Amino acid sequence: MACLDRLPRPLIPTALVAVLLSAGAARAADPSVAPLFSPEPIASAGWIVTLKVNAVAGPRFPGSDELGAIAYPSVSFRRVGEPRRFSTPDDGISFGLYETPAFRAGIVGRYVGGRYFETDRRLFGLDDVKWAVEPGLFVEAWPVSFLRARAELRRGINGHDGFVADLGLDLVQRFGAFTASIGPRLALGDGRFTRAYFGVTPGEAFLNGQVTPYRPSGGITSAGVAAALTYDWSERWSTTVHATYRRLTGDAADSPIVRRFGSENQVTLGASASYSFVTAGW
Repeated sequence: MACLDRLPRPLIPTALVAVLLSAGAARAADPSVAPLFSPEPIASAGWIVTLKVNAVAGPRFPGSDELGAIAYPSVSFRRVGEPRRFSTPDDGISFGLYETPAFRAGIVGRYVGGRYFETDRRLFGLDDVKWAVEPGLFVEAWPVSFLRARAELRRGINGHDGFVADLGLDLVQRFGAFTASIGPRLALGDGRFTRAYFGVTPGEAFLNGQVTPYRPSGGITSAGVAAALTYDWSERWSTTVHATYRRLTGDAADSPIVRRFGSENQVTLGASASYSFVTAGW
């Protein structure tokens, strides 16, 4: 954990949450093979533990035109014999409560970094926005063996108290040791969310001097595409690279913060390496 001392303050909660909560990197079994959809009998003892090292570069805050980078470890568990379900790096941290071969629903959580004056001096006069956690619900379905649809609905705590939703569709294909996925993304947020990250009060506008007062409404906040590629070196080792592009839309894109200090184009790049092993029953 000594590496956290060298991270900017807004990134430290990301690493801590990831260490405690992060789930697996994007990886799938062959979509034509039953284990991706049909649960196998669960062994009475034994766990498969997956350790990962992750590196991500993304906007310093929603709407920022500068990237911040972070590296962090994560761990996930599943019982021996339990199927490994496909996920993408931009999925929220999920726990299924109801599962069938082609449908899954449960609880989900995400972390959203804050916006701080110390990371961008152009934000003088604008209130800091604290980091937020977003618990909620998710559903995902496989209408065919190579296509996944997923939706998340979450509510912010701490940095904002609005409702947000993410919709995604992924085309998933296996090519030998490679697993590739790509698909569109759509994000929505209510007025409380957009006002927290994209709004400007008259007092903030007066102090900053470069932006005008702005009170955004809710709606579609961004649209884009996400892609990931995983290579299985062996049953134990795998690596993943991924990229997400989102373009801010609607009132989020029209924010004077974005137009003056940021960008409508939001890019996230990342990579991870994972190692899996089997432990005895607990």
